[in-house]
Amino acid sequence: MQLAHAGRKGSTSQPWKGNKPLTPQQGGFLPIYAPSAVPFYDGHVPEALDEGGIARIVRAFGDAASRALNAGFRVLEIHAAHGYLLHEFLSPLANRRTDQYGGSFDNRARAILEVARAVRAKWPERLPMFTRISSTDWAEGGWDVEQSIELARRLAREGVDLIDCSSGGMAPGAKIPVGPGYQTQFAERIRLEAGIPTGASGAHPLALPGRAHPAQRTGRYGHPRPRNAAQSVLAAGGRA
Repeated sequence: MQLAHAGRKGSTSQPWKGNKPLTPQQGGFLPIYAPSAVPFYDGHVPEALDEGGIARIVRAFGDAASRALNAGFRVLEIHAAHGYLLHEFLSPLANRRTDQYGGSFDNRARAILEVARAVRAKWPERLPMFTRISSTDWAEGGWDVEQSIELARRLAREGVDLIDCSSGGMAPGAKIPVGPGYQTQFAERIRLEAGIPTGASGAHPLALPGRAHPAQRTGRYGHPRPRNAAQSVLAAGGRA
């Protein structure tokens, strides 16, 4: 089960219907929330969360973990990638706050660490908990792999078992070199430098018949897909 908050990308149509902002008259909703009143879509301006609103969302993630457990799920992933709310807190491109949730790396990481703590408090230690991140924004001045490595270290201390490495989604028009295994470089660095298992997602070489990426052959990034890591942990009877 993946837990997420859309942040400033909320109230939009399905991707196959254009991924466009929706008004309440079109079936959308208001307000949409973000760390700062910085839009992703022109004219679709979010409302900046106050600290009470942040605390409410942190509690909501924990409550969602409890519901997932009661429903019988055995693996949980916190979605902090692709320009959604938790990624927005991390990236200076979306986070213009001047309080304890903005500015420095420590402050920008505060929200996701609070969420991880709240979720792990409700999610048993024996069950795996992953976090998906965008390892880089692919944009100048944005979130990058060096910050991802430090974040991964801190998430591990909060009980996260695996970092699911993706990228992008924050900056409209970012040029992303999509290709087979293009995100394995991030998974490798985070695994080696942060000391936490990783998975790589997106344009995966295993999905392409007759093709193999060097990382696949050498095991550079550990688990080729996050679900494989979950299966390994569960087969062993609990957390790695």
